[in-house]
Amino acid sequence: MPRKRLTGTVVSDKMDKTVVVRVTRWLEHPVYKKRIRRSKKYHAHDEHNECKVGDVVVIEETRPLSRTKRWRVVEILQRAYQAENIPAVEESEEA
Repeated sequence: MPRKRLTGTVVSDKMDKTVVVRVTRWLEHPVYKKRIRRSKKYHAHDEHNECKVGDVVVIEETRPLSRTKRWRVVEILQRAYQAENIPAVEESEEA
């Protein structure tokens, strides 16, 4: 049986070799038929600490790595916008 794969957004990278990934899914309310957004957070193993907050990643199910980690980061689909990559703009004083 193939391992499950999910796509989500990194919401925390404060732990060593671990990231928290929020996976969002859409479902339809059984009575009112309105589409509802539901999300769940997964702890995933990030071996090289490459992921940053805001990155869109693919995680894959794996053996238990700790009490809460059962997923690992397979690939980073999209990097988050980094403010430090922008060149500084110098302001000129005009009197």
